[in-house]
Amino acid sequence: MRKSYRVKTEKDFQEVFEKGRSVANRAFVIYVLKKPSNKHFRVGISVGKKVGHTAVVRNRIKRYIRQTITEVKPDLNQQVDFLVIARVKTRNFDMPQARKNLLHALRLAHLLPANNEERGN
Repeated sequence: MRKSYRVKTEKDFQEVFEKGRSVANRAFVIYVLKKPSNKHFRVGISVGKKVGHTAVVRNRIKRYIRQTITEVKPDLNQQVDFLVIARVKTRNFDMPQARKNLLHALRLAHLLPANNEERGN
């Protein structure tokens, strides 16, 4: 995913936390802030040390999140900044479990259409 699609700065993260709305399922929390001036969405990913004590575990979860977002990129709402925060439950997820739970959370946040079928399955 290109850098222009990322929420990178602490200021931007805090703005989404403070002004955005949140939805959650058992695996992920998503904060969404509408930005009508955006040409495309921006995403921030956070996987804390509670999820995995090693960088290997945390990076694996982040890879799963980025891959899923890349796959559904054309269907995502384009005028938003959103944060994806992984919960402890994601620690032992494989790619299909992470994908299924993340797609569910994205639908709850109204970032994906409710009738969006999983691609490739």
